[in-house]
Amino acid sequence: MDLSGYLRMDANILLGIVNEKLRLECPDLEDLLATFNFTKGQLDMKMEEIGYFYDPVTNQFKPH
Repeated sequence: MDLSGYLRMDANILLGIVNEKLRLECPDLEDLLATFNFTKGQLDMKMEEIGYFYDPVTNQFKPH
């Protein structure tokens, strides 16, 4: 599934979708990136817009 169009949506909505995918479908960020055809830089930049970063310990994006 290609979710690259999601990178154009509101970052807060994308945050909810990405964290749900990490919780239910993807065991880590690398799997999420590969599964949904994102680059780490694209996703990091979008999450930085709202002050979030990826936490590998909890496998979710969290606020700074």
